[in-house]
Amino acid sequence: MAAERTAVATWERDLLHGEGRVKPGGGAWPEVGISWSARTEQLGNRTSPEELLAAAHASCYAMAFSNTLAKMQLPSTRVTVKAVATFDKVGDGWKVTTMDLHVDGVVAGATAAQFDEAAKSAGTGCPISKALAGNVEIRVHPKLLPG
Repeated sequence: MAAERTAVATWERDLLHGEGRVKPGGGAWPEVGISWSARTEQLGNRTSPEELLAAAHASCYAMAFSNTLAKMQLPSTRVTVKAVATFDKVGDGWKVTTMDLHVDGVVAGATAAQFDEAAKSAGTGCPISKALAGNVEIRVHPKLLPG
């Protein structure tokens, strides 16, 4: 069964001086402002497509990582994923060049090696990782926390 998720964005004026709003179709958060400056300078009270991509990747990867650990008989107590999407000028245009996933977790009974192995392989179960593969360099930085 396929699932469809929606978001609606509205933009006014030109790229550099314009502004817009984006809202998820499911109502998970209120409509939020978007702007070019939020992409290249400071976010302020606005967001950017890159921040939304990082949020999508962090949440997707956290779920996939938890599933990978469970399959290894190492259920997690807590997993935290901080995704950092780098948006940079490449040639004449702009591109998301890298996605760094900082993966911290409390997993009773896991060794650092097992945690690292699970973190490195979790991307195969993450649909957002799969969508970015071949276009964005994904780097995983695992850290097993005491618990």
